[in-house]
Formats: sequence, C-alpha cells, structure tokens
Amino acid sequence: MRVQRVLLRERDKGQVTIEFLGMTPTIIVTLIALWQAVLVGYTYILAGNAADEAVRQGTAAEPGVRQGVCEAAGLEHLSDAWRSGAEVTCQGSGFVTADVRLQVPVLFPGTLSFGFTVHGHAGAVEEAKPR
Repeated sequence: MRVQRVLLRERDKGQVTIEFLGMTPTIIVTLIALWQAVLVGYTYILAGNAADEAVRQGTAAEPGVRQGVCEAAGLEHLSDAWRSGAEVTCQGSGFVTADVRLQVPVLFPGTLSFGFTVHGHAGAVEEAKPR
C-alpha cells in the first residue's frame, strides 16, 4: 500500500508545470487585452483634456485667429504618439465648441493604430472683450 502511494506521487511530478504552460497563452492574451483597454481609456482622457484646453484658449481668441489658437492649445499637451493623427477643430461664435479626434495606438503609443478613433468634445461661452 505504501509503495503504491509513492508510485502515484512520482507519476504526478511536473503536472503543475505542464498545466501552467498550457495556461500561459491564455494569461498573455488576457494581459494584452487589458493593456489595450487601458490605452483606449487613456486616449479618451487625452481627447477630453485636449478639447477642454482648446476651447478654453479658443474663447479668449479673436474669431479670425480662433482656429489656429484652438488647434495649438489642443495639441500642446499631447505627446508625439497621439499628436501625429490628431485633429482639432473649433467653431462657433458666442458659444465656442472644440472637437478633438485621436487615433488609438495598438499596444505601444507611437506605433500603428487600428483605425479606432476617439472623440473629445468641449464647449464654452465666449469671453467678453473689455472696451
């Protein structure tokens, strides 16, 4: 009986290693999916912040130069990884709106994007000009 138990234990050696190796691809795919979800969320945060900055500067600018000022403010705090595919537009008079579109990178910022675009939108009332 005792010899039989020892033989059964010997037969199970390495079982944990084999099971871990079988689960490794699942663990890696899960980590990649979670990282990509983090990048999507971070891109939403960046787009919202860029739109807020753009509309803030746009409300203080004259209507003739508003688009340039707005675009510069929207792109100012973006790193090169998100700036390359960014679009910033401002419009309106009285109530100024800013729209920012950013491409979500695949796995590493600054590399290729898979065509998913994140939109940020902000609006503010135009500041009164002193007379």
